[in-house]
Amino acid sequence: MESLNQKFEKLKNLLREMNRVAIAFSAGVDSTFLAKVAHDTLGDNMVAYTVQAGMVPEREIAFSREFCKLHGIPQQLIEVDEMQVEGFAENSRERCYFCKRNLFSKITERAKAAGFSTVSEGSNADDIHDYRPGMRALQELGIRSPLLECGLTKADIRELSHQLDLPTWDKPSFACLASRIPYGEPISREKLSMISNAEQLLFELGFKQFRVRLHGNLARIEVLPEDFNKVLEKRDQILAAFKKIGFTYISLDLQGFRSGSLNETLAAKQV
Repeated sequence: MESLNQKFEKLKNLLREMNRVAIAFSAGVDSTFLAKVAHDTLGDNMVAYTVQAGMVPEREIAFSREFCKLHGIPQQLIEVDEMQVEGFAENSRERCYFCKRNLFSKITERAKAAGFSTVSEGSNADDIHDYRPGMRALQELGIRSPLLECGLTKADIRELSHQLDLPTWDKPSFACLASRIPYGEPISREKLSMISNAEQLLFELGFKQFRVRLHGNLARIEVLPEDFNKVLEKRDQILAAFKKIGFTYISLDLQGFRSGSLNETLAAKQV
């Protein structure tokens, strides 16, 4: 079994072999680590591309800009209207495939025009264990996943990020806002905005790991079990704000936060 340092050296060597690399940078734990290591290793032979869309909270875009500016990482924003992506609004179980295919096609086109032959993204070795149809789109487009290729897990990346003093080492996991809407329920700009505003409130109230899942006019709040009491303490404030946002019903999921909870319905249908 490879040690953490061996995996880290393997990653840097792999990036050197790629020579000129474009990184899909979402400002999450994985892509932030990848972007920093790529810049430390390759200097100006790398660029970070960040997608700006309604499914991405503005605070994530702001963080990406601040991080790149602080570390001197060249960054370009790509504005995308996800509602125009075929298959996105219909929200089938293949939604992520259609979306990834569209986004990475745009990133690849921009990267090649700028002289970057390789496009990479931040999937890690743990991501192969969940339902991720978007991975198929990456494979079809020839997108590289250096962290996955080097066997780096989420825990590995957090530890190395801590060693590099990156602010994301303990940042909660994040996924696009469309993942808050059950498969089969159409996605709209209004729904994405409602989810974004609701989660921004929880963020401002000091919650770290959370999701607001949308089921029709019902908001299902997922937080860590140790934060249940905090939700009840902030009950009146949360209710007032969520009602103003447009939710009729507001519930607390007693199972607590879990990544990809809407995929549980897929597993149930396969039984």
